[in-house]
Amino acid sequence: MGKENAVSPIAGEGGASVNKTGSYLKKHTEALIKDVGFAAACELTGKSKATLGRYFSDADEHSDRFIPVDAVVALEQAARFPHVTTALAELNGITLSYDAPQRNTARGDSGGVNSDVVALSQRFAILMAEYHQSIEDGIISINEAKRLLRETLEIQRVLLEMKLHLEEETTG
Repeated sequence: MGKENAVSPIAGEGGASVNKTGSYLKKHTEALIKDVGFAAACELTGKSKATLGRYFSDADEHSDRFIPVDAVVALEQAARFPHVTTALAELNGITLSYDAPQRNTARGDSGGVNSDVVALSQRFAILMAEYHQSIEDGIISINEAKRLLRETLEIQRVLLEMKLHLEEETTG
């Protein structure tokens, strides 16, 4: 099969537009870059701001451009959350688990499972309040959806901490 006949599993036929999988990866790439910050992302990857922007652009001319794996590794080491790695895992039905604390996250003295349960219930209450506010007019705007997404990521982080504390209790 020649290169001209190859079909990208992400960009679709001929790379004309980004499908749902590609769009999902691009959104998580954007979240990763913004988590680290554009200036730091440029320095860490050796890429320009324009190049980084192309990696998460949904424009047709950038539909076949995705961030290289080495750049993902460099950025996720500096990020608060492994956005792209998590997206890749979710697309493949995989759940991630961390064996060691992340370099940039505070962990260890948080109070254990009881504190996690309290934090989880608080985050869930915030999510429900955001959702209630978002659906008042019957339409969830892009900004409202972003706030809901941020809150679901916070819940995911709390659940991960809870899982780690439970694992510590069962092995220790």
